[in-house]
Amino acid sequence: MTMTLHIRFTNSSFLALCAGAALLVTTSFLPLAAYTDADYYQHAFFDNSITPDSYFYSAAGAAAPSTLEEKNGKLPVESKLNVTPPNALRLTWQSREGGAWKAEVKLLDFRNRLPGLRGNTVSFWVYAPEPISAAELPLVILSNAREGLQVAEFPGSFTDAIPLGKFTGNLPAGKWVRVQIPFSAWHTASIYEFRPEHLQDVIFRQDKADGVRHTLLLDEIRVEDASRGGESSNANLAAPKDLKAIGYDRHVELRWQPSSDASVARYIIYRSLDGKPFEPIGIQLPNTSRYSDFLGKPGLKAEYKVSASDNSYRQSALSEPASAATREFTDDELLTMMQEACFRYYWEGADSHSGMARENIPGDDRVVATGASGMGIGALIVGVDRGFITRAQGVERLSKIVDFLEHAQKYHGAWSHYMNGSSGKTMPVFGMYDDGGDLVETSFLMEGLLAARQYFRGPSAEEQALFRRITTLWESVEWDWYREKPDSGFLYWHWSSNWGWQIHHPLIGFNEVLITYLLSIASPTHGVPADMYYSGWASQSQRALEYRAGWSGTKDGDHYFNGNTYYGIKLDVGVGTGGPLFFTHYSYFGFDPHALHDRYTASYFKNNSNIARINRAYVIANPKHYPGYGPDAWGLTASDGPNGYVAHAPDNANDLGTMTPTGALASFPYTPEASMLALKHYYRDLGDRLWDIYGPRDAYNIQQNWFAPIYMGLNQAPIVVMIENYRSGLVWKSFMANPEIAEMLKKLDAATAKQ
Repeated sequence: MTMTLHIRFTNSSFLALCAGAALLVTTSFLPLAAYTDADYYQHAFFDNSITPDSYFYSAAGAAAPSTLEEKNGKLPVESKLNVTPPNALRLTWQSREGGAWKAEVKLLDFRNRLPGLRGNTVSFWVYAPEPISAAELPLVILSNAREGLQVAEFPGSFTDAIPLGKFTGNLPAGKWVRVQIPFSAWHTASIYEFRPEHLQDVIFRQDKADGVRHTLLLDEIRVEDASRGGESSNANLAAPKDLKAIGYDRHVELRWQPSSDASVARYIIYRSLDGKPFEPIGIQLPNTSRYSDFLGKPGLKAEYKVSASDNSYRQSALSEPASAATREFTDDELLTMMQEACFRYYWEGADSHSGMARENIPGDDRVVATGASGMGIGALIVGVDRGFITRAQGVERLSKIVDFLEHAQKYHGAWSHYMNGSSGKTMPVFGMYDDGGDLVETSFLMEGLLAARQYFRGPSAEEQALFRRITTLWESVEWDWYREKPDSGFLYWHWSSNWGWQIHHPLIGFNEVLITYLLSIASPTHGVPADMYYSGWASQSQRALEYRAGWSGTKDGDHYFNGNTYYGIKLDVGVGTGGPLFFTHYSYFGFDPHALHDRYTASYFKNNSNIARINRAYVIANPKHYPGYGPDAWGLTASDGPNGYVAHAPDNANDLGTMTPTGALASFPYTPEASMLALKHYYRDLGDRLWDIYGPRDAYNIQQNWFAPIYMGLNQAPIVVMIENYRSGLVWKSFMANPEIAEMLKKLDAATAKQ
């Protein structure tokens, strides 16, 4: 490991790592090719815990008289010693005759993680505060199912237990030792073959019952290919260049020039507070050249340096220093800060070939999301108008997106829900029937494109060309085709050239799909009658009544009109207590709800506002007594959760204790004071776990001590766009300036007047 001599290191983990580097127990690795997020996560099993006390993706338990330290059934996190900062995992056990203990480290779980780990070797680092002999170390088991040793169903399998000490020897005190165990050392112990690429659990369990209390730290669990040729070929990484530090209200953001060296496996961030020695505080992925350091207070000054680290954990020299200080922001500055951070998801995090938004980050880098890209286009407009990027940059990015869409697979003018960002081909994420057009996702995409068509209307040839090309895409969507039959009262969500109308999902409100009916009525080339607003979206048919009651579990609002009062707030339109808040965001990030009224409510802006107010009132009432709920922590809506994606809502079935920041933050036009309280709470109070380079993480659950490891394309853009609609109405004005929308509203008024 290379270090510059003028820095004094006080973090004992790095001193120990340097001292123990010679104790690697097998050969080192070859350098990897240039990384993407998917590359990183096809090797990374554990690097750090978001939560500083216990690691969510773990399990710990013991049978008396043996003991294992645990926190609510999870492994404790070690914050002082680590290989990659800021933390590691801690195993503290006492093995006794007749007892047992088990500690599981589970694969970091996030949606659309590209399946399969790549490599022939399990690698991790261990640290013993006190010497431990090889015979006193635990056994190690691998499992390719979440249930660990309770695997019973194909293809779940697990290995035999092998002694860790066989690969480490006796562990000295105070030194990090790298352990590299080839998969060939294990053998299948279940009735099915163990497949290393599907590894889900690394399990440590009791071996020798010596009755002695031992502690072992674990860090950087990875799956790699052990090299055949000795040391890495690149031992002298260049120091990162052009480091800049920008101070905000409670955090400092670092930016540097990304390295072109394929040997970079991570960046390591160092910080000095108040002139104290530099200490390592965190890592960043090799393809990301920004880092957010949450300091937690205004008025703090910090100095930073960054190094590059290779796959053998050797470091470059440190960069030149950069410093910044935090200061108290005004509310207006906080809004701009929030918008810019979330905007970066669609600017820096976009697919490099298509410019489209990824479904989630980290995730499967192949997958781009049609609807999220439409919302991202709305964020692009805000980015230009707020000066986050130049107008020329915005035009260039939008031109790339349009070029991709012109050549992507379409189905009667509609795009699929997910596409491959490199090829434009459909990716049927939801199964074999999901291999065709998705009219709802196409609607969200077109909502963004039509707003951009009016915003980018400058005199330049590039902007004029964009106008024409977007118009062609808009006029090519065959909205009327998605009626299934010429006399159908409904639009249908999907159509496939292979499966036809197999999914057969009618679009019935109240939910997120209003914009599909509005654009279908507005289409100048493939329009549907305005009466379909009432026969489809606001249908009173038996099918519609059963549909609404079926997904909500209540008859409140099953006739579209609700009329009930919840927490003292009357709800004109909506099912139950209104449903998840994305119902008030997705169709309305471009379409201005002030412009819409119908037979059931005089104002959809007021109705949406009431849905947001009911949502917040429910959270304050907190009938399930979840920790962390309150006047400044509200906004139940669809997001990731500890057990997967859920449309969180203010009702008994869908309130699971998970809070999603976009719920309150994208409701700024409806509830500005309450949304500002939530912004300050999410950022200032929870920012040490919730805030990162793209703003607040997707969701969190205080009861389960879980914070999402991902950002989601459908959740960051509504924050950017709806805050802007609150501040200036920019995206609403741009979308509503389309003449087809004004004409559609006239048709809808005429249909509304019919009895």
